[in-house]
Amino acid sequence: MTVHLEAADGVGIIRLDRPPMNALDVATQDRLREVAEEATRREDVRAVVVWGGEKVFAAGADIKEMQAMGYEDMAVRARALQDSFTAVARIPKPVVAAVTGYALGGGCELALCADVRIAAENAKLGQPEILLGLIPGAGGTQRLSRLVGPAKAKDLVFTGRMVTADEALTIGLVDRVVPAEKVYEEAYTWAAKLAKGPALALRAAKEAVDSGLETDLETGLAIERGLFAGLFATQDREIGMRSFVEEGPGKAKFG
Repeated sequence: MTVHLEAADGVGIIRLDRPPMNALDVATQDRLREVAEEATRREDVRAVVVWGGEKVFAAGADIKEMQAMGYEDMAVRARALQDSFTAVARIPKPVVAAVTGYALGGGCELALCADVRIAAENAKLGQPEILLGLIPGAGGTQRLSRLVGPAKAKDLVFTGRMVTADEALTIGLVDRVVPAEKVYEEAYTWAAKLAKGPALALRAAKEAVDSGLETDLETGLAIERGLFAGLFATQDREIGMRSFVEEGPGKAKFG
């Protein structure tokens, strides 16, 4: 298997494992979708780390495999490609990408599917598809522009250039830069903390933000309103408010 899911203490680790560069061939894409759907279903997974290992996150698609594909092949395959990445983006739990080394093309697009990106000081990110006579096809033109704005996204997509971790932090492509040996630890700590939080409220928060960004403000407010009211029917809300009243803020222990 080129993608694994392991879980402990509420944290699921989606591990890319296709040495040497974690190239995202068709089989790996399909396996990624399966693992993301499993992480969505499993009750023992309450937060997720996406991790490519100590040396590289994912250096992009398998170009040799792609070179052999014609228009008819990709017309059929393109939807499945996007669906694999969207399955990660739609995990209804907090997801953090731990980015080391290269996150290029599909690797960068995979990182974009996370809620938060923690990058190593040596990380290099980019969308170099234009250098192949292509454009990003796994969500890069859409998720990147929503994250960093259209002008910065067009710069990266038009030129195909790589950005360092520091520049990625400056433009908002990543959220934190740490020494390479600390990336996994930082990502795991973030996920482990949220794994102890109120699962339904975190799910609602993610849905409200993600769904709201896809529509107008008035519709987004309606989405928020419905999710907010619905949480008043949950045990987590009862636990959180009772703990606040009896013990003060920040001491609730959720199941």
